[in-house]
Amino acid sequence: MLGGDRQASRQDMLIEDGRIVAIENPGFEVSEDAQVRSASDRLLIPGLVSAHTHSHGALNRGAVDDKVSLEMFLTGAGAGTRSRGINDKYLSAALSAAEMIRKGCTACFDLSVEFPMPSREGISAVARAYRDAGMRAVVAPMIADRTIYQALPGLLEALPEDMRLQCASLAAAPAQQTLETCNDILSNWEFDRRWIRPALGPTIPLHCSDEFLAGCARLSREYGVPLQTHLAESRAQAALGITRYGKSLVAHLSGLGFLSDRLSAAHAIWLDDDDIARLGQSGVRIAHNPSSNLRLGSGVAPVRNMLRHGLVVGVGTDASNTSDGQNMFEATRMASYLSRIDGFDTDQWLSAGDAFRLATEGSAAVLGFEKIGRLAVGYEADIVFLRLDSPHFVPLRAPLIQMVFGENGASVRTVMIGGRIVFEDDRLLTLDETFLRRQAEEAASRLDRANAGAYVTAPALARLVGTFCAAQGCMGHAMPRKLSLPALNNGH
Repeated sequence: MLGGDRQASRQDMLIEDGRIVAIENPGFEVSEDAQVRSASDRLLIPGLVSAHTHSHGALNRGAVDDKVSLEMFLTGAGAGTRSRGINDKYLSAALSAAEMIRKGCTACFDLSVEFPMPSREGISAVARAYRDAGMRAVVAPMIADRTIYQALPGLLEALPEDMRLQCASLAAAPAQQTLETCNDILSNWEFDRRWIRPALGPTIPLHCSDEFLAGCARLSREYGVPLQTHLAESRAQAALGITRYGKSLVAHLSGLGFLSDRLSAAHAIWLDDDDIARLGQSGVRIAHNPSSNLRLGSGVAPVRNMLRHGLVVGVGTDASNTSDGQNMFEATRMASYLSRIDGFDTDQWLSAGDAFRLATEGSAAVLGFEKIGRLAVGYEADIVFLRLDSPHFVPLRAPLIQMVFGENGASVRTVMIGGRIVFEDDRLLTLDETFLRRQAEEAASRLDRANAGAYVTAPALARLVGTFCAAQGCMGHAMPRKLSLPALNNGH
């Protein structure tokens, strides 16, 4: 097993009421009624923890073109979440949970979107899916009071007139209405907080008015729940933040009093040293999402610099439609590998142990769960059993390095969460995956038909938005220019 010191050793473990109560040398005495389970030829690790994901993306798998930037993706994202009923929201979260468990992930921070605004029933459906799967989760409605066209200065003016009128007519739900709904969600939380906790997800600072952000922060304080936002994810976001506020996004949020130890920031790529220092001084935590950052061409987060400033950093997968899966093993490996592209100073690289710590203890801190992410006495028995006969463990010399750099989830044999076996021998024991697959195929077909009109117009608009944002990223916060629609090839 990999213990709290990240060293592998042969140990016996005693679990009571879902928690680890003893770890000692093999053969220590236990009561006669204890159930004994062999972990022979297995490497036991703490369950991986995803610091950032979106369960609604599970039903949109394969719907995102392979060459889109973040803002291009956001332009068409609404088309994939319209027309969903409560059962669809449950289904998408259940699919996401099933994949995470199969890949050794036992807890996550989920920002789930509903169109046009959140509902207590919808968020409850997402939470029920995690409960039924046997996972731990922090579930937050992803919310805003501006559309992307209202959020990005100069975007509407840069669009052709016909599209400008169409996009100007779109509106997010009124801020007060959304905040009242969030208050209702938080005041009527029905789930055991040892397992499922509520939070709020003001999606992107530019997409939220200052008053809206203040309202989210107030609810977070009143109910003692976390906040998570997408911060400086793209170069265009950072540049347009300066255009709107005359200062960086972090400096603006600091001036609002929005930064606190209740806040976690997903992505956090386009930051300078002053931004990072402000985040560190405020206790803000970071959710690093290397796979989606690469998929959408957003950039590479300065993780080592964050750690130097004392920030707590976790690792996330992001959504199944933007990083094409919920594989925390891959995200963990990528976190280490990406730290190596800036130069030859190997002391600044994230080691296998560093990356694994971020994906377990770091992510647990982002979620606000104090007793997950380690195999140690007093911690929850969230344990993943890996087969040691997998090729990347043969021959076995350095279990931690071979696991972080070689594992892709195929070695996961058993997953225990809170002392309960939820996955074993390639079978999920808590959800019927065959039934979920049938439901998913039916839902995808139905939703694609219902949203066909939006899918037709989305690619052209996305290209215009992408061109606009690329210009802003290249020219800093220069004034936008008029755009013309590029020729559309291959039916896109």
